[in-house]
Amino acid sequence: MDFDDYEKLPSGHLGVHMSAGAVAGIFEHIIMYPVDAVKTRMQCLAPSPEASYTSVREGLTKMIMREGIMTPIKGVNAVILGAGPAHALYFSAYEGIKHRFGSSNSFTNDIVNAGAGCGATLVHDSIMVPADVIKQRLQMYNSPYSSCLACARHLYNTEGIRAFYRSYTTQLAMNIPHHAILIIMYEKMQKLLNPSKEYNALAHCTAGATAGAIGAAITTPLDVCKTLLNTQESSTLNQIHKARVTGIRTAFKTIYMMQGFKGFFRGMQARILYQMPSTAIAWTVYELFKHYLIKSNYACNPKEGNDLIKDGVLTQMPGQPDGGGWGGGEGVKPGPVVQEKKFGSLSSPGTVERLRELSLTASCKAAGSDDTTWFVK
Repeated sequence: MDFDDYEKLPSGHLGVHMSAGAVAGIFEHIIMYPVDAVKTRMQCLAPSPEASYTSVREGLTKMIMREGIMTPIKGVNAVILGAGPAHALYFSAYEGIKHRFGSSNSFTNDIVNAGAGCGATLVHDSIMVPADVIKQRLQMYNSPYSSCLACARHLYNTEGIRAFYRSYTTQLAMNIPHHAILIIMYEKMQKLLNPSKEYNALAHCTAGATAGAIGAAITTPLDVCKTLLNTQESSTLNQIHKARVTGIRTAFKTIYMMQGFKGFFRGMQARILYQMPSTAIAWTVYELFKHYLIKSNYACNPKEGNDLIKDGVLTQMPGQPDGGGWGGGEGVKPGPVVQEKKFGSLSSPGTVERLRELSLTASCKAAGSDDTTWFVK
């Protein structure tokens, strides 16, 4: 088995998924942040004439020309601080649930994937909701806040801690189905585009973009509710004669009263244009870093490798005579081959547990006479 087959065996190392997920989340949010800023303004129910846009391009152009070149990235610091830990937890939860409950049955696997998306969302949103509140307050037209810290302090002093979690239930109601759909679609696209489950950047990117677009379109109405609850836009509050909009039910009523049914799909184009590349970036970067970390950072004792050969999990290295050990002579390409063998037929003590912990890859680095280290995941 080649390193590119890193997805074929379960990977139980938490550090890999957390590190790769953190990097993926930060990349995703930084690169697509300007589009997210336009989406927030397009979802406002009573926007200022100066901040009324019909397309993402028009929004970005007006923001830069009228408010300065830094306006589209205002509030990005909050997202960077939140995205790293939030996505680290998201991807580690996703991998853990998927590998713990995965099944060869297609229908059961869809349920497991949906459950993985739901479980990952619960831990992700507990961190990202407060970051989203600060971010969206800063993204609003004529925002009175000069920095993320100033916004957080003002919110806490005037509205209390509840201000940071006012949209939490709405965000869960949106993100749980969104990520359930996203994970199912991503895994199905992976089966279609990458059936061998090798590392394939194009397949990961395409699968991520498709899954992101479908999930974003379906959950746009809830995203509009979330934006209203997070921003508490003053023009809307003045029109409905309320000091605050609280709860998903009130948000739905407010949107329908002011905009009708079409109000639930405000900014859908911007949301899809944001989610397609951002999801593609997130999954491509995640799979890349997971692949890299698996390839470079793990080692085990060669004695354990001999037990795996004994159990028939590994064959001898190509060109390596039986009993030749792990060292490769000149001209011999190292790399034991992983066999498809059920755990029930293993005989050496500890082999099953080592496989669970190590999720062995294939092209292991051969050891020299004085070096007893060979590399696995």
